[in-house]
Amino acid sequence: MTIKVNIENMVSVITLNQKIDLKKFVREIRGLEYNPGRFPGVVYRIRELKLAMLIFSSGKVICTGAKSEGDIREAVKNLLKKFEEGGIRIKERPKIEIQNIVASAKMNFRVNLDRLAMECENTEYEPEQFPGLVFRLGDPKTVMLVFRSGKIIITGAKTSEDANRAAEKTKKIVEEINAVI
Repeated sequence: MTIKVNIENMVSVITLNQKIDLKKFVREIRGLEYNPGRFPGVVYRIRELKLAMLIFSSGKVICTGAKSEGDIREAVKNLLKKFEEGGIRIKERPKIEIQNIVASAKMNFRVNLDRLAMECENTEYEPEQFPGLVFRLGDPKTVMLVFRSGKIIITGAKTSEDANRAAEKTKKIVEEINAVI
């Protein structure tokens, strides 16, 4: 049985390839947060998509909170409209690069974390410090947090396919070393 993976957060970098006059942008557009004394970028929240975009004068934009690549594309379209409204023309098509995906999954069984820690390399398990086992996979390059309940948190994936592969691979390893409770 395949494991269902839920994307919780996608963090991406959008490169605009031009400088942005943040002061002008904030003067022209309402609903932006800008306090250069505290943070060097403009915060643009898109409530409908439940995500935030951090816009820097260098032309780099960090998008966080997206649940899908479609959300990111929609957010970029929204941002380009805002720039247009603010009198800022973006000359080139923005480059979008996913940096990190955080996802969750649930195995249909409980896990013996002590056994998993003893049998597998690339694990860290300090139950006095943290209730989950940290499991590093090389392919796909991800870090998994595995909990006794069978819940997995996947971090570091660059694609949703990699998040799915990482969850499946972790489940298979747990089953192979007989760490199923």
